[in-house]
Amino acid sequence: MTTDHLRYDNLIETALREVVRQAMGKVVQNGLPGEHHFYISFLTKHPGVDIPAYLKEKYPEEMTIVLQHQFFGLTVSEEGFSVLLSFNNIRERLTIPYDAITTFADPSVNFALQFQNIPSSGEDDEAEDGESLAPEASESSEKKTEEKRGEVISLDKFRKK
Repeated sequence: MTTDHLRYDNLIETALREVVRQAMGKVVQNGLPGEHHFYISFLTKHPGVDIPAYLKEKYPEEMTIVLQHQFFGLTVSEEGFSVLLSFNNIRERLTIPYDAITTFADPSVNFALQFQNIPSSGEDDEAEDGESLAPEASESSEKKTEEKRGEVISLDKFRKK
């Protein structure tokens, strides 16, 4: 098999993360229109993720946040986004690089992206830790997730019922 020196997998990941950046940028400019809302799962150990220690302890591998009714101070940059969310009635700032995102979904329009967090050719495999979709997933379920790379995921879990 021929080696992919152009790393099309990385090019696709980068293009899809740009979709996330642009969607978030539109929300900064205009707010969330209609019924749109975002479910965003991200790797809590990824470099550049800045979340309170108690959240990192509760979600040592992956965490999912929802941007819908009560989020504040959303800022978007080329590298990631930052947002204030309320946890037990205390607002906390979370800073999340786009590279840390594993899933981005907008259930209002049945849209979802799942990212593979593929290290580029010069990186080591450190970014692949914790790619399970559920923060409390067991080790065997994490191994199953790793074995399913490249498969199309079902959007059913994001659909309105």
